[in-house]
Formats: sequence, C-alpha cells, structure tokens
Amino acid sequence: MTEEHEARKRRKGKKTAKKFGVILLIELLLLIILAGSYYIISKHNRDDNIQNNDEIIGNNDNDNNNSEEKLSPEELEARKEQERLLKEIAQREELIEQAYKLTLSYDYDGAIELIKAYRGNEGGYEVYPALVSAVNDLVKEKESLVLYGGSYTSVTQINHIFFHSLIADNSKAFDGDYDSTGYNMYMTTIYEFEKMMQSMYEDGYVLVSVHDLVKQVTDENGKTKFVPGEIYLPPGKKPFVLSQDDVSYYEYMDGDGFASRIVIGDDGKPTCEMILDDGSVVRGAFDLVPILDAFVEEHPDFSYKGAKGIIALTGYEGVLGYRTNDPTSPTYEQDKETVKEVARVLKENGWEFASHSWGHKNMYEKSFDFIKRDTQRWLDEVEPLIGPTDILIFPFGVDIERTMGHYSSDKYAFLKEVGFNIFHGVDAKPWMHIKDDYVRMTRRPLDGQAMLQFPERLEDLFDLDEIIDPERPPMNW
Repeated sequence: MTEEHEARKRRKGKKTAKKFGVILLIELLLLIILAGSYYIISKHNRDDNIQNNDEIIGNNDNDNNNSEEKLSPEELEARKEQERLLKEIAQREELIEQAYKLTLSYDYDGAIELIKAYRGNEGGYEVYPALVSAVNDLVKEKESLVLYGGSYTSVTQINHIFFHSLIADNSKAFDGDYDSTGYNMYMTTIYEFEKMMQSMYEDGYVLVSVHDLVKQVTDENGKTKFVPGEIYLPPGKKPFVLSQDDVSYYEYMDGDGFASRIVIGDDGKPTCEMILDDGSVVRGAFDLVPILDAFVEEHPDFSYKGAKGIIALTGYEGVLGYRTNDPTSPTYEQDKETVKEVARVLKENGWEFASHSWGHKNMYEKSFDFIKRDTQRWLDEVEPLIGPTDILIFPFGVDIERTMGHYSSDKYAFLKEVGFNIFHGVDAKPWMHIKDDYVRMTRRPLDGQAMLQFPERLEDLFDLDEIIDPERPPMNW
C-alpha cells in the first residue's frame, strides 16, 4: 500500500514537473517574441550602414564584445531586458522547486505562501502563469489530504513512543556486569532502533510535534484553552510523537558502549562523540539524534513539517554529556556555552526539549516542597542552557496524580504556574487528556522489557521477530 502510494506520488511529481516545464517554456517563448519585436522595431531606426545583427545573441565572449560595439542604445536595452526576463524565469522555476520540496514534509501552507509572496517587475505571482498554475496544483493536492491521515478519529488515539540512550556497542553493554541487566531492560540497540524506524516508515507513520497535536485558542470571553490540533496527511499516514529520556550520558554509562555527548560536526549537523578503550574520541551516529536526522533527510515524508522528537533532560549530572552541574569544573563556563550552541542547532533541526526533573525522583511520592525545590533548580540550571519549554516528562513515567479526572493538587498548581502545560507519563497504550488548562499524554516504551517481557503490547507496531537484535540477551530479570 505504501509503496504503491509512493510510486503514484513519484509519477505525479514527474507529470507536475513536465507540466511546469511546458508552461515555463511557453512563457519564455512569449517573452522572447516580445523582446524580438522590440528589437525589430528599433532596427528600422538605425543607420543603413549597421550590419550583422545576427551577432546580438549566442556568440562567444569576444564576439559579444564586438557586437555590443555595433548595437544601438535601443538594441542594448532590448538585450538587457531579455537577459533580465530569462533570469526571472529561472528564479521562478527555482521557487516552484523550493515549494515542492516543502510538500515532501506536507507543508502545503508554507509552499503556497512561498509562491504567493513572489513579486517580479511585472507584479505579484498572479501575473505569472507558471506560478498561478503551481499554486492551483498545490491547493488541489492539499485538498486531497485527510485529518490524521484517516488513520485515527481523534488526536487522543495517536501514539507517543520513547527511548533511552541507544546502545552503540552491544559487547560492552551486554557484558554480564552489574549494569547489563538494566541495559537489557530499559535500553534499545542501534540495530533495533533503525529496524523500528524503517518498519514504521514503511507502515505509513509520520513524526509530528506534540505541539501539532494540540493548540491554544482564545474564546469569545478572552479565556485561553487547549483544543485538538488538526494534522492533515495523505490517506493511510499515521502521525506519532517520539521522545528520548535522560540525554545526559550519565557517568555510570562510561565504558559501557554508549555515546559520551552530543556535538556539532564539521558539517554543522548534530552528531555524537564516543570514548574508545584507549581514551581516544571518535565522532559518529552513536545515538538516536544523528540516526533519526539522517533517516529523515533521506525520507523527508517521515516527518510532518520537519518535526523530529523531544529530548528530555535532567540536570543532576549536566545535560547532553556536558557536566554543567559542576561549577568547580575547569570547563564549566565553556561547557555551558557549548550546550547553548548545541541546543540551538538541535532546535533548528526540528528537536524540542522537555524537563525530566532535575534529580530524577518519583514525583508522585515526593513532597510538594521537594517538587518545588527540584523544579526550581531545573529552571535555574538547565532552562537557561536549552531555552524555555512547557513540556514535563515524569521520571520513571510516574504521574504526579492518579486521578483520571482533572488535576487538583498543589504540585500541579505549582508546575502550571512556572510554565508547564504538557505532561507525559507512561502506559502500555496511548491515551490523552486535553483539558482547558493542560494536556496529559502517555508514552509507550520501546525497550528491552517491552520487547522481551510484554511483546503483545507492541504487536500493533512491529513484527518483533524482525526487530529484536540477535545480540540481545534473553530476559534475565
């Protein structure tokens, strides 16, 4: 089904490109005729001794210089006008191409607005046949999209999946030491993650931002409230949200086959560093961010308007692999500035950030006073580095309340007061509450425990026989 849809899309793209090519060619011929007419009229005003008018266009550089000396001012003006027209036609052709690139990630509104914003010497986009035709076709394609791809009847049915740091070296993570059982339970290998993304892509899943799922509106009384967002996709597509917890690369993970930090590579893109046994440092796609970035770059239709995922950060051992929690570190100030730059690039590449609390404690069990202190510390130490966020991902997936009604605790009131609107816990299946003043959404873990102990929970997503890493140990807890 998906392959057939993609094949139709490619054929449609070729037909569209051919159509615009014909339109642009007709437009070019008309402009050449106009310019030629202007040239012929000016020719009759020249002295009879001017010869060789066929050298005006198409000669080499030397011939051009000689012919320009023989052209009248009117003919030079006609030639410049023709060159301007040709340049503008090329610009409009490039503009149409840019617009259609936006549609690969379903941003039809952006594509249409890009073309409509064009202004040439003759006027706005509406005076250029190729641009008008492109807009009409984009509007028609947009009208073929359906709410949530027709796969869901409500935004509350949409999946939110999450991961921890990916295992880059199985031999070190699964070496039988004290931590290996925990890795087997709560981590996913790179092999498994890549298989999952490929499977979800082939099944029509599309990454979306949680902020696309809901939006805030103001009613007639001036009251702001949350309502479901509207995501229009081709029929059969399935929007989903992705997040990754604890992207701090904690010290206990050193030497166990994980990345050590996120950095910006020489190409300006986020990548990872990893410390080898001999202490040397190498860069590469050793964790989720660069792997997913590369996958979306290859498959732009896997992402709605460039969305990637949510990076959930604690603060007690710094963030993103930098020990920004330790003011005594000789690289403390430098690390903070580096994190700001890495965070900026990540956000430009479609990533969002969330609080995962500062100390990663059970927020249901901890007191209100503890929650206030812990949250304030995160706001003081982490938020200035990565920017403001209204997303809180609960440590251990444990909610602050057990109610299925409306939040009513002092904890919620405080968290709302300091800016959090979207709250994520963990459950075996997706559910979502959209209240006037907040959003509550569960996430599904795609880790070793889910795959080995509760495989039936993932049957709607994958064939696990094709997903599980052959190097993963059997269930050992």
